[in-house]
Amino acid sequence: MKHLKILFADDDLKYAMLLKEFLTDKGFDVTYAGNGRIALEQFTIIKPDMVLLDINMPEVNGFDVAKEIRKMDMNVIIFFLTDRTEKTDRLKGFSLKGNDYLPKPFYPEELLARIEERFHKLVNESVDEEIYTFGNTRFFYTINELRTPQSRVVITSRQAEILRLLAENLGVTVSKETIEIDIWGMENMSNSLALNVQITYLRKALSHDETIKIESFKKKGFALIVKR
Repeated sequence: MKHLKILFADDDLKYAMLLKEFLTDKGFDVTYAGNGRIALEQFTIIKPDMVLLDINMPEVNGFDVAKEIRKMDMNVIIFFLTDRTEKTDRLKGFSLKGNDYLPKPFYPEELLARIEERFHKLVNESVDEEIYTFGNTRFFYTINELRTPQSRVVITSRQAEILRLLAENLGVTVSKETIEIDIWGMENMSNSLALNVQITYLRKALSHDETIKIESFKKKGFALIVKR
């Protein structure tokens, strides 16, 4: 497993240092934050792969920290580690797009098993997927998904095929004829009209990222452009 970066926020210093030492010994790069405000400051600096959040913290509680993090990043893994075990608290944690909720006390080995299971899935998915990165967007061709730090958009398989062709030729104009033959198997008026419709849908799907655009070139074709 890669050297994962973990942001760990908990105001119980003695407990937190023991858990931090345990995770560090297991090969993780752990940054500790003693309250929610510090956690938010550190999040933008270290850009962690995972965030471990206590809920009852001074200044900014764990729920509010998670809410702010999700405004910045929809993909980072968030685990709540807390002694708040009521059903309403669990439901609130998951409503904030938390990925797991561990009631205290728990064995450190249990947390480790959950972390490894979560990232084992992500690593295996990445091996099987074709992933293209342009601007602030990651395009997961295999699952027809576009991801930015703030959004996830699922597109159709046909749109994914077109975008893949444009992504493989990033910044280069791909002729309409080339796209039609590659996607539909032949060039004709019907496929040309269908291509224009699919490009419209793709532009809408990509609109969450202002750094990229699909440019049209009259009588030439289309190009996926990263704005400078």
